[in-house]
Amino acid sequence: MTEPSVPSERGAEVGRRIGVGLMYGLWKPRVLGAWKVPATGPVILAVNHSHNIDGPMVMGVAPRPTHFLIKKEAFVGPLDAFLTGIGQLKVDRTAADRTAISQALGVLAAGGVLGIFPEGTRGEGDFASLRAGLAYFAVRGGAPIVPVAVLGSSGRPGRLTKALPPLRSRIDVVFGDPFEAGDGSGRRTRKALDEATERIQKQLTSHLENARRLTGRESDT
Repeated sequence: MTEPSVPSERGAEVGRRIGVGLMYGLWKPRVLGAWKVPATGPVILAVNHSHNIDGPMVMGVAPRPTHFLIKKEAFVGPLDAFLTGIGQLKVDRTAADRTAISQALGVLAAGGVLGIFPEGTRGEGDFASLRAGLAYFAVRGGAPIVPVAVLGSSGRPGRLTKALPPLRSRIDVVFGDPFEAGDGSGRRTRKALDEATERIQKQLTSHLENARRLTGRESDT
């Protein structure tokens, strides 16, 4: 059985350029702390997720081409070939997707940037519920995690269906300090990954609170 191919970094760079034009054309991104993303080597961007534009926004403003793990339901029709062409990873969230796992680890092994929504799906975007996948990739791939807070993307609060943010409105993307998820032992037992997930959640929640204060968005949901 052949190993799944590592997604194209060149394709991800094309995606980044498309994202830059699209996001800056429709909204007014304000990017803070992008310099904190290590310039080389494997990195995981852990992004809060409250709207579908969060991924394209981070892809466009990140300083390096990024390969996001994206639910397979998004790969429909022409989007399938497009998302694959720009180096994004299709993942089946209903089971342990060995192909997606292998491709994601391949990105990190090649010194690339992996983008993950650790909450698993769109929610309040507050990192309240994390899945263990982020800890697994960080420990197994030997990659630091850079927390990323996207603020202002969720439209008007309180709506059942989250509308797109108003055109030309400001959206803040705040990159945090990189940190290691593991305890330095390299252990990948369930207990070690659970402990790593707890450490990650504390770091991500703290970053989100700091980002809200920094941008004046304390009241955002």
